Amino acid sequence: MSFLSLAFTTPFVLVALAALPLIWWLLKLTPPRPRQEVFPPLKILATILKREETPAKSPWWLTLLRILMAALVIVALADPVLDPRSNSVSGDGPLVLVIDNSWASAGDWERRRQTAEALIAEADGADVPVSIVFTAEDRQDATPSVAAAAEKKLVATGPRPLGANRPDAIQALKEALDGTRPGTLAFLTDGMARQGDDPDETISALQALSPRQFRIIEGDGNAAIALTSASNGADALAVTASRLTTADARTITVNAQDAQGRAIASGTITFPAGAATARGEIAAPFELRNDFARVSVAGLATAGSVHLLDDGFRRRRVALLAGDSNDEFQPLLSPLYYIDRALDPYADLIKPKESDLAVSIPELLTQNPSAIVMADIGRLPPDVYDPLQRWIGRGGTLIRFAGPRLAATPTGDPLVPVTLRQGERALGGALSWAEPQPLADFPANGPFAGMPRPTDVSVKRQVLAEPTPDLAERTWASLADGTPLVTARAIGRGRIVLFHVTAEATWSNLPISGDFVEMLRRLVQLSPATAAAGDSADPQAATSVAPWRLLTADGALTADAGSARPLDLGPAKPLAASFDNPPGLYGSEDGFTALNLLPDRAELKPLDLAGVSGISREPLIGAQATPLKPTLLALALALLFLDALIVLFMNGAFARIPRRAAATAGGMAIAAIFALSPAPPARADDSKPGDAQVLERLDNTHLAYVITGEDDVDTLSREGLEGLTEFLTYRTTLEPGEPVGVDISKDELSFYPILFWPVSASAPMPSAATVSRIDAYMRAGGTVLFDTRDQLSSLGNDGGPTPNGQRLQAILASIDIPPLEPVPSDHVLTRAFYLLSSFPGRYSGSPLWVEARQEAKSASGGVTSSADGVSPIMITGNDLLGAWAIDANGQPLMPTVPPDERQRELSYRAGVNIMMYMLTGNYKADQVHVPALLERLGQ
Repeated sequence: MSFLSLAFTTPFVLVALAALPLIWWLLKLTPPRPRQEVFPPLKILATILKREETPAKSPWWLTLLRILMAALVIVALADPVLDPRSNSVSGDGPLVLVIDNSWASAGDWERRRQTAEALIAEADGADVPVSIVFTAEDRQDATPSVAAAAEKKLVATGPRPLGANRPDAIQALKEALDGTRPGTLAFLTDGMARQGDDPDETISALQALSPRQFRIIEGDGNAAIALTSASNGADALAVTASRLTTADARTITVNAQDAQGRAIASGTITFPAGAATARGEIAAPFELRNDFARVSVAGLATAGSVHLLDDGFRRRRVALLAGDSNDEFQPLLSPLYYIDRALDPYADLIKPKESDLAVSIPELLTQNPSAIVMADIGRLPPDVYDPLQRWIGRGGTLIRFAGPRLAATPTGDPLVPVTLRQGERALGGALSWAEPQPLADFPANGPFAGMPRPTDVSVKRQVLAEPTPDLAERTWASLADGTPLVTARAIGRGRIVLFHVTAEATWSNLPISGDFVEMLRRLVQLSPATAAAGDSADPQAATSVAPWRLLTADGALTADAGSARPLDLGPAKPLAASFDNPPGLYGSEDGFTALNLLPDRAELKPLDLAGVSGISREPLIGAQATPLKPTLLALALALLFLDALIVLFMNGAFARIPRRAAATAGGMAIAAIFALSPAPPARADDSKPGDAQVLERLDNTHLAYVITGEDDVDTLSREGLEGLTEFLTYRTTLEPGEPVGVDISKDELSFYPILFWPVSASAPMPSAATVSRIDAYMRAGGTVLFDTRDQLSSLGNDGGPTPNGQRLQAILASIDIPPLEPVPSDHVLTRAFYLLSSFPGRYSGSPLWVEARQEAKSASGGVTSSADGVSPIMITGNDLLGAWAIDANGQPLMPTVPPDERQRELSYRAGVNIMMYMLTGNYKADQVHVPALLERLGQ
């Protein structure tokens, strides 16, 4: 209901205004006001003898005040809304409502519904029929009907996780109106143009209906943001987003969530001013990215702000097989050398333990690999053909590389995608007229589509395919002369792929190019995350998958499949969602594929309204409307307090307050003000100096190093622990605080589980009292890691100890240390977090010495591993802190000896194992973990 620019959400409450006259009559009378009289007895007696009393009437202005207060409450309960819009529905024809209920309308759908309800109510008052269509519905009924029927349609419809299909809705309107000219045509748009390169003809098509009044009502669709692609790179997840409003620069946060909806990583995307698309990254370890199930925009809840990830996104398990064993002395000639390095960042690689293919291939198949790579393997044992073909039919990808063995294999091999000619084709040799051939452009029907043509790759030798009618369809890459280079053939859900060159650089330089890495990565991603669908899976039934979880308009997954149809996985697989295939996950819990709302790298474009004349543009209801209910209730409450004060004054309450009582009340009020005023906060650090530091140390785990007194050594120690702290935070759930330098002569040591002590012969020798404090710290359960940084190989070598080693002996001379031994191969330290066989730092020649595991302990009650099996002392000479040290940019400060980034990685892992060992003790030595550890160790 509306009156001019005032609308009421619940107008029936206004009926209570009819009761105001009755309220006036009830409020006319008030109890008699008490009167004060002088003592004269006769006058009092005369008053007592009076039989009739006439009550005093309430003053008219007080009654009017109370009537006004009641009227304010009644009007406020009717929920009035002040809307400055002055447009009204025309009565010269039916009201036509065209409502965008696409994914972009999910955020403001309630206001869209209220706006449509207001228009329908006006049409009902004008007694005109209503025709209503929704642009994101596959079935349209635009027949004009009474307002009540239109309101039922409105209530029964909600936003859909699809884009607007306006041409079908407008066509339904034309057929339903059949030439009838609309009185008012209201287009509640989401502000988004249709996807595709063709211009959006929505406005011109609506104008062709010749409405007497054309109103475009715009909502919050201009704030829409959609995630249009996500690709899993080597170091991070790259996400592309598109937006409608491009005037200002904007930064959004994108969250990566697991299958339970928990945000486990995040990143940002920054749109420059004027840019409609932008790209950002979510940096996370590959192991963590393998758990990503979806990416969403923080603060938005629409189907467009969510990008679903499926099995094709996850890390694959790939088995590697070669005809020749690896040559340790010539690794560059190894058949799997380049394949191993190309796939290592993207997949979990497994290799056979046995060289016998009859044993190794069935063993690899039991581990459910997604892909198997065979480098120059010709004939296979007869018993493995059937298991391999079943595995491929269930979704596995077999990638084969040619070589002398495959070239010599007789034709008829069922595990090659095309018929091969026996022998090799040599290019550029003494007996060949042809030159080495470059690659041609990649065809659009293969997985390499979109990759630029490699210009620096040439092929000198290859195996040839026999010409067949379907050879072109099976070719995914070819040479410039048209000769197939990569061919493929589908078998059930899987495929066989053949590179017609070797996997090493003898026939071609393709394996040493960067394009080789991308080609292998794309091939591995073709297969599902696991090929184990069961032996009973029907390969022919894998051409389509049923809907499993569908996306709602607000970005949530639901098991309600509705009228969704199975998703075609063949060449006709849709690139974007549709009415038949809404966005969601198709398949089952064992394996599924994701269909997202928009095609890859789509761009949102605003609906072009520039230059359009004869159209009224206005916002949704509530955009410029002002709710009056809070204001009216506040005003009624203020009148209530005013009425109470007036009544108290008229009854003489203030006049009867004695002066002394007033003074007492005033004093109590002042005291109450002081009592309720905030007192200065009591701080724990006001008790005594140093308590704040104690609380800070207790609040989080801090890595600590011993301050030696040498600035260069102490600075390197701090930078080393900063590097280890960053690595721990990045790789584990432990998030230590800032590293702390400890003066062991006076600082409290019990706050730190371990002290890193870089031994220096030129540093001042600690006093006996200081050494005694270290002894007490170790007895209490702490651990000290002494690092002589001189690559010592034993505690007492034949050449005598180094200067740093002599200083260490002097320090330990006064400490009752237990017997020591190098870390055994089965020690908890070797598997506390990573599986390690050594503990290198900048150097790798020194073992890590720990307390010997033996029954004979010091009978005098010396230092022992009382802290849950943790050794109280560790000694090394590998300079761990130097290997961990990083600068402000996170770059290593000290080179390893010899220069080897793998050694630095192992040193960080050694630091992680040491910290996990310190914090968990002999937890990993528990027998309950033995089966899992043996499985990981491959035993």
